[in-house]
Amino acid sequence: MSPRPAYAPPRVALISSALRDIGLAVAERLASEGLHLSLGMREPALPGFADPGRIPLQRNEAAADGEAEWVSAALGRFGRVDAIVANAGLMIPKSVIDAENEELDAMLGVNVKAPRRLAKAAFEALAASGQGRVIVLASLSGQRVKSAASGLYAMIKFAAVALAHGIRQSGFDRGIRATAVCPSFVVTDMAAAITDREPAAMTSASELTAIVSMLVNLSNTASVAEFAVKCQLEESF
Repeated sequence: MSPRPAYAPPRVALISSALRDIGLAVAERLASEGLHLSLGMREPALPGFADPGRIPLQRNEAAADGEAEWVSAALGRFGRVDAIVANAGLMIPKSVIDAENEELDAMLGVNVKAPRRLAKAAFEALAASGQGRVIVLASLSGQRVKSAASGLYAMIKFAAVALAHGIRQSGFDRGIRATAVCPSFVVTDMAAAITDREPAAMTSASELTAIVSMLVNLSNTASVAEFAVKCQLEESF
């Protein structure tokens, strides 16, 4: 990043779905790097690593359309928002033919609409930062359709990747950089529900947090639009 003044307020990141797995690991990593955090959780609970003075806010993600209020609360507490990590995800393993409209709507709401609302709500604050960062936790399914059963998920994650590109295009001239992070299998509860692959054969959450940290800390002149993370040989990716 560009050199910062001798004294500058700590950067602030908002992280959705931060109660466990990737979101919790990202929160711990960014907190260790000195960022102040506002964490989105369905069941608000202060993480064990947290300093209450630096991580005082949790948002109940069960409340619909609460992104503007979340951003407003963070700005009221910290006075700035420098990064958002859109980590919440929903996976229904069905083909595009077998899926019901309600299932499509549910996945679209969590994986695409909610992060778009969050980016929209935080856009001016991210621009004011001059080095605003948006990380959309997408999936390798946003770059290819691996099977019929992953078709619905891929359809949604292609949209999530496009969302990251759209944010990048909208904010680039104002210092906002957006990246779609596209992992295959990561050691999470979600992965455990859809594969019998051993954890040792999957990407660890800590490895993914190192990537998110790098992307949040890159300068404006070293932006990355998509970052694929693979734990297995892929046909063409």
